[in-house]
Amino acid sequence: MTESLRKKAERGAVWSFIDAAGNRIVQFVISVILARLLAPEQFGLIAMLTIFMAVAQAFLDSGFGLALVQKKEITEADTSSVFYFNLAIGSVLTGLLYLAAPWIAAYYERPDLSSLTRALSFVLVINSFAVVQTAMLTRHVAFKLQTKVSLISVLCSGAIGVVLAYRGFGVWSLVAQQISRAILNVVLLWVLNRWRPALVFSFSALRRMFTFGSRMLASALLNQVFDNIYYPLIGKVFTPASLGHYARAVRLEELPSMTLTTVVTRVTIPVFSSIQEDNARLKKGLRKALCTLVFMNAPMMLLLAATAPALVKVMLTDKWLPCVPYLQLLCIQGLLYPLHAINLSILMAKGRSDLFLRLEMIKKALVVCNVLITWRWGIVAIIIGQIVLGLVSYFLNSYYSGKLLGYSAWQQLRDMAVYLVSAAAVSAGTYALQYAGLPNVTLLLVTQIVFGCAAYLLLCGLFRLPAFLDVWRLVAERVPGLARPTA
Repeated sequence: MTESLRKKAERGAVWSFIDAAGNRIVQFVISVILARLLAPEQFGLIAMLTIFMAVAQAFLDSGFGLALVQKKEITEADTSSVFYFNLAIGSVLTGLLYLAAPWIAAYYERPDLSSLTRALSFVLVINSFAVVQTAMLTRHVAFKLQTKVSLISVLCSGAIGVVLAYRGFGVWSLVAQQISRAILNVVLLWVLNRWRPALVFSFSALRRMFTFGSRMLASALLNQVFDNIYYPLIGKVFTPASLGHYARAVRLEELPSMTLTTVVTRVTIPVFSSIQEDNARLKKGLRKALCTLVFMNAPMMLLLAATAPALVKVMLTDKWLPCVPYLQLLCIQGLLYPLHAINLSILMAKGRSDLFLRLEMIKKALVVCNVLITWRWGIVAIIIGQIVLGLVSYFLNSYYSGKLLGYSAWQQLRDMAVYLVSAAAVSAGTYALQYAGLPNVTLLLVTQIVFGCAAYLLLCGLFRLPAFLDVWRLVAERVPGLARPTA
């Protein structure tokens, strides 16, 4: 990369990391408090609605938000047309979900879901006001403002949810949390960001973005349906409490993996798009991003699996212990997820939404096979199927990186191997500490965390691993007094 582009990417990565990590850490702390106040069944009720909200949100974006980020040059007609289109779609989706609420409740045989669905449906029309605002900030790699908005909205809405839960509002405290967060996010974006829609609407502007946007919409719909297909399946076949335990394990696993994925994709898509015609620079950028991802994600996921029993017992109490085996298995899947995203960002940057959609269709067919084969053997079998599917999907996603850039899956694995081996070795030692006979579970958890983090960083520093040195240099540039690493 050129110096200016590298600086822009690094600056965006720092603020994106603060946004994503801060956002998810705050959400995690709030969810821990709520988990101690509420029952697994109440979380299960909200999880039953996850797929419907996720699919509706994918329609809301319609692929045009990402098209505004990817397109080299945009006009006022482009942004305004997308805004009004999204506003109309959001209103329609709210109406449809409101009307469908009784059928959703009938599917799960839970009449109380009808009122919950209708209340949450208003989140969609509220979110429609934020799509273009967010896209414009992302296009300019302006994550500092997004960080302020998201952290304030998460903190305030989380406080509302906790207060209501403490006062005995039960599942409605989770509904109020989601609605208030959507409202705060929109209000802050419009107050702090200068972009405003013009009084112009152009079908031709939408048509110019339709080829890319429609394929991304189809991909997003496939992604949301099949990523969340396990919620209605588990909610229908098993108990709400079982779904609550599964949903909690997913949330814990997603804290590190989705944070890193969000950071990397938010930065790499606009940066890669700016050099989309230079394959040599794209390959170099992909290798750097991939190694940095694995350097950070592999130890977090494997250490999370190693500390899961103590972590759940200390933070969530014994009522959540059934989620431990789910969490440990999901961490293996979480190890793979960011690798999918970084390879797919190459296709998005190059505007190859046709290849992106083709890959999504193949992978979703495999998800159907997993569901049909594993559901009868329980939740553990379903998750093991997800892991197998994740391995297959990685090779599918990286296929086009090999074709377009000459950077195949095997070359990627060779670059990642040293980080994976280091993280696995440290995690094995961390897991073994539970047999050390420490006097209480809190001391065990603290010891595992300190040992795991220190041992991994020591290994990376000892062998002078490139990604470790890059991250160290990036931190040293922003922390006074911290020495820069030597080559």
